[in-house]
Amino acid sequence: MSVSLTSAPLSPRAAANPDKPIRTGRNRAYPRQLWWFIASFVVLIALCQFISWLALRYSSRRSSSREKRGDTEAGRPSSSRRVSWRRLPLAALNAYRVIAFRWTLNIGQYLTLNLAEVFVTCVYIIAIFTWGFVNTTSLAGNKLDVSYWENRLGVLGASQLPLITALGTKNNILSYVTGVSYDRLKFIHRTIARIVFILLWAHGAARLAHLMDSQYVAWFVPIGIIAMGAFTVLLFVSLRPIRARFYELFYYTHVLSVLIILLGGYFHTNYQKFGFYLWPCFIIWGLDRAIRLGRLIFYNHLYFGFSAASRRLDASVELLSPHLVRLHLSRPPHFTWTPGQTVFLAMPSVSKFPIESHPFTIASVDARYALDGVQDVTQAEKAQTDGSDVDATPYWNELVFLIHVREGYTKRLANAAEKGEKVKVLVDGPYGFSPNLDNDDTVVLIAGSSGVSYTLSTFLGVLSHVQKGKSKCRKLVFVWCIREASHIEWVSKALTKALELAPAGIDLSIRIFVTSGSPPVLGREGSWNEDESTHSSEGSPVEKTKPSSLFNSPFVQVALGRPNLAAFLQHEVEINTGRLSVTVCGSQGISRACRAALRIPVAATLKGGPSVVLHVESFGYA
Repeated sequence: MSVSLTSAPLSPRAAANPDKPIRTGRNRAYPRQLWWFIASFVVLIALCQFISWLALRYSSRRSSSREKRGDTEAGRPSSSRRVSWRRLPLAALNAYRVIAFRWTLNIGQYLTLNLAEVFVTCVYIIAIFTWGFVNTTSLAGNKLDVSYWENRLGVLGASQLPLITALGTKNNILSYVTGVSYDRLKFIHRTIARIVFILLWAHGAARLAHLMDSQYVAWFVPIGIIAMGAFTVLLFVSLRPIRARFYELFYYTHVLSVLIILLGGYFHTNYQKFGFYLWPCFIIWGLDRAIRLGRLIFYNHLYFGFSAASRRLDASVELLSPHLVRLHLSRPPHFTWTPGQTVFLAMPSVSKFPIESHPFTIASVDARYALDGVQDVTQAEKAQTDGSDVDATPYWNELVFLIHVREGYTKRLANAAEKGEKVKVLVDGPYGFSPNLDNDDTVVLIAGSSGVSYTLSTFLGVLSHVQKGKSKCRKLVFVWCIREASHIEWVSKALTKALELAPAGIDLSIRIFVTSGSPPVLGREGSWNEDESTHSSEGSPVEKTKPSSLFNSPFVQVALGRPNLAAFLQHEVEINTGRLSVTVCGSQGISRACRAALRIPVAATLKGGPSVVLHVESFGYA
């Protein structure tokens, strides 16, 4: 990488330091080159996503024609099938999925990186440090001359702040171009921020070591030091153990630190005529906030009036166990979502800061996914019913959330539920992309604890599309791991209703694993403490209901102990053909077990095995 320089006459100052115009030219050219490299990489990902979409459309048409002819090898173990070299492209695609997304680098108990993430990280590190230290030999022959790279590292770091800002927003164009949802881009956001942190500290340390005493008092130097101090504090609180344990501390520190970094960084870089890299950050952040504010007003405008309708939007909260709250509210007008999407909930009476919001997965589906026979239960009908449908129907016409209770925000929400209080909730969303499961012959959903929010809505969505003829799914398996048998009551009514209304012709299986305690007994009320009631904001504590109707279903199996996910998934791969999707939302242990189990060999695909797709969703909001 070199920059052609014109032979303009040198000023006396430049003549005294002939390296300076070369350094300045490269400081301006190399960040632009790095941006072209990043843009090319993004376009490549977008192109791959488009090709994948076309391949999915083509494969779905071919599979439909195969179904009409009949699949003579369905149900036979793949080891007994013949090798077909016509399946080589599909085998190559499966091999790519295994290498890129199922082979992982496990760091400690809570961090798992797939090889695709490792690859992107390594490429970015190599690229930015190459542009940072290439061509740093002075005219005098000094290699890695500090005067060549000290300012260049600062400019390169500053040039990446708009990218970091964009990756940290909820409405960013990168998500729509690449098809990667904002929550999956968080890893790239944090990774690039930490790499830039190293660059900026290297720039600052090198500059401070060579500054003359008279330059220390220049106003742009202390501003730069303050910005880097804020960056250091932010990096510390963003470490996963601290972020997960003290999320509210991270949240407020993040907001304040970013403001200091961007303001300080702008004035510091603008002194050297590089401020144009910083002001786009304010536009990106402001645009994201404007979109979110517009959504907030549009979907919650009834709250800003004084009519009785605003009170109907208050959320009902129930403390189902000491560690889980169920929150449901009437769907705001014009608000629609797809299974598995998330929204940001702002609860002014719960949060310390009025506009503080946190993301939660919607456990229900909207009216478009209602199964035939689901009725909307009105307030008048609730008083006349025995309660069997009251807990079930909200999963098809209201926003329902199953929220794991931690400290801070969710702890205060649990306290409100225990007191029987309703809460005002402002909804912002929906966010994220739901996986397209319509072309999958077999759908397997695996959840751990409150991760059932994601898999339950997906389960209801698949049943709806099968009933309406939009999905080709022939087999649907729902696996849920919970600690106590009483946790089944969280979603027992919704599952029971869904099984009652499920379309004919689909093979259904619900497998619930209770990892501690004793398995449930039919006809016996479960309990999680001596108080046989749940606290609800609908009124006084109400008696727990018996989920025996769910247990009596022939589609439901309940077992004590942890599931052998490896054996279960490998069996599904052996007996299935066509397209098999596995969707997981649970702990790192569950995700790692599923990834390891689905590292299928190429020979299995060549022998007629299924095309296996794995979707792994994040667990928790930290």
